[in-house]
Amino acid sequence: MVRSMTGFGHAKENYDGYDISFEIRGVNHRFFEFYSRIPRNYSFLEEKIKSLVQTCVSRGKIECQLQIDTGEREKVTVKLNKALLDGYLRAFDNLEKLYGVKNDISTSSLLRVNDLFVVEKQAEDEERIVHAVLTVAAKALESFVSMRELEGSKLRDDIIGRVESIYKNLLIIEERSPQTVKEYNEKIISRMQDLIGDTEVDPQRLLTEAAIFADKIAVAEETIRLRSHLSQLVQLFESEEPVGRKMDFLIQEINREANTIGSKAQDLEIAKLVVEIKSDIEKIREQAQNIE
Repeated sequence: MVRSMTGFGHAKENYDGYDISFEIRGVNHRFFEFYSRIPRNYSFLEEKIKSLVQTCVSRGKIECQLQIDTGEREKVTVKLNKALLDGYLRAFDNLEKLYGVKNDISTSSLLRVNDLFVVEKQAEDEERIVHAVLTVAAKALESFVSMRELEGSKLRDDIIGRVESIYKNLLIIEERSPQTVKEYNEKIISRMQDLIGDTEVDPQRLLTEAAIFADKIAVAEETIRLRSHLSQLVQLFESEEPVGRKMDFLIQEINREANTIGSKAQDLEIAKLVVEIKSDIEKIREQAQNIE
């Protein structure tokens, strides 16, 4: 199944007491690149999420966003820094005894003392969090892959349609090419005879030289190779593996054969058909850049 590199997936649910929201989106890229936005205290999840994504994605720029609400599961403990409080109280007592300053310390004033109270969050069960997040992430990934497959099927249909268009133009070139070779051959012989006039020349030698020149404009070998490359391109759509890079290579070869046909064929009609073929090849190249 051919997949596009463009897609989006989202899942949100309460799992094992955690409210989890996970988004994943992908765009075109030559290689696999992974970016994530994860709450700082859950940074240990990044590599696990990346590994999960890589089980389904081999190419593209992937961005993930995770949000977690622990709700009532989060337990907080507030501890009094007794050593610090004792130090402050002794200091206030000394201030009153030595300088006569009234000791009117209050609870509200103590609350303004830095580090007097220590807030501690109870450590969470990482294994349970990992399981919960990956469960939700897998659902988002499933919808993400489905979208990529849907886009991939559209790309496939478009490319196959353009391949069929190339085949039609190629058939006309194959039918026209022998006639152009014959016409070119006759033209060469006629010009040679005009140049040599009444001079005796070996007719066989004349035909041989004309055939050599005519062979230079024959495109049968190029059309055969072009058909082979097009066939391989279509066969890639049956692969279960990512085919984007292979497709890039084949399109280069297809374009090379089309260029050769255009440069060899000394015929205006064939030249016009080659322009149409190259236009379809360029559209195929643009679409293939979206394929994983």
